[in-house]
Amino acid sequence: MLSDRATRPGVTGPQETAGGPVKAAVILPFDRFGLRGVSAHGESSANRAADAKLAEAVGLTASIGLTIVHSAIFPLRATRPSTLLGEGQVEMVHEECERHGVTVVVVDAALSPVQQRNLERAWGAKVIDRTGLILEIFGERARTREGALQVELAHLSYQRTRLVRSWTHLERQRGGFGFLGGPGESQIEIDRRLIDERIVRLKKELEQVRRTRGLHRSARARVPYPVVALVGYTNAGKSTLFNALTGAGVFAQDQLFATLDPTMRAIKLPSGRTVILSDTVGFISDLPTQLVEAFRATLEEVAAADIILHVRDAAHPDSAAQRADVLGVLAEMAQGEDATMDEAWPSRVIEVLNKADLMGGVDSVPEIPGAIAVSALTGDGLDALREALDARMTAGMETADYRIALADGASLAWLYEHGEVLSREDTEDTIRVSVRLTPADRARFEQRGH
Repeated sequence: MLSDRATRPGVTGPQETAGGPVKAAVILPFDRFGLRGVSAHGESSANRAADAKLAEAVGLTASIGLTIVHSAIFPLRATRPSTLLGEGQVEMVHEECERHGVTVVVVDAALSPVQQRNLERAWGAKVIDRTGLILEIFGERARTREGALQVELAHLSYQRTRLVRSWTHLERQRGGFGFLGGPGESQIEIDRRLIDERIVRLKKELEQVRRTRGLHRSARARVPYPVVALVGYTNAGKSTLFNALTGAGVFAQDQLFATLDPTMRAIKLPSGRTVILSDTVGFISDLPTQLVEAFRATLEEVAAADIILHVRDAAHPDSAAQRADVLGVLAEMAQGEDATMDEAWPSRVIEVLNKADLMGGVDSVPEIPGAIAVSALTGDGLDALREALDARMTAGMETADYRIALADGASLAWLYEHGEVLSREDTEDTIRVSVRLTPADRARFEQRGH
């Protein structure tokens, strides 16, 4: 983490030391041979993708308050086990570090512990790879107990690999008296064991948090409203859309990973139906494997949702690739023995093309079948989105007949609120109703004992 180099005055402000702002360089090693192609305009698709990836890395770096004074793309002809980059490229970065007074270099790639250590020696600066950078951001943003536990677990899993493979100063042997480790146990083994013990405790605490969240979901299933989950690439405008639809004050800012902890609010649709809107963490390409597991609970809200709103930044030049990244993660959640998502999840997705204001309005956004163009910032297109949610909620509704006891006014009120009562016949001791319900609402009602 960066705490050994800089103080943390806040998420949005620049990080500073006694000598002023913390200056950073952002380096993108790019495999140009793995991404060949030419667009209709003759521009290399590899170059376009590289520019987009560098811009994302710069945005990620800026979001933790570092001052970026240099950024560069380095095409790789071959990867060097010792430094990843070639000798000439390493020297070029060293010259830029000296010229600009850089103290932190972000390498937008997965570095081995050895590569990270060698680059730090060559550049005389702290080196952070993509995994370390995202962990740093998550550490800044997490606010809830669950989020803090998830971040610490991910960080320890990452730190453990650095400890085992590259902390050569810990390889000395030391004696022990039982409580410091057995005789002859090396310092690196002690530290690794302490980390492993902490990881075990964190996993137990997280499991308790997940059980609590499961109880909350069960409670919503008994007194429920359909759940609509917002998903999308980071900085696609999910939190701004959430605020626009709910009137809530969820933190929304033009920065990556502004939201890490799921937030839920109830909203009314034009038909009068109530749904629960859930804002979730943003997706990103090449998410560190430690975070994929650590943030599983955050995505459970998406798996349980009745409707998934896939919010896209329609104005982003890499919008199509971002869409593929999000759908890829959702597809992975529906695979394997521990799948949390059912295989029919694509039928629950509505695409929302956000940031239409940057393209001249909703009418200027290229049409995509089934997608809805909106501007969460101006409110343009939100009425059409609400109507689409209403239409999706009523699609595939089933007709069911129930006998309701006269004293069970709560069940009758539930049917009127969540369904469309087609007929009603009152008798001396019961009320017979014929009602149209969504399959999800029908299951919810029948879980109440009907």
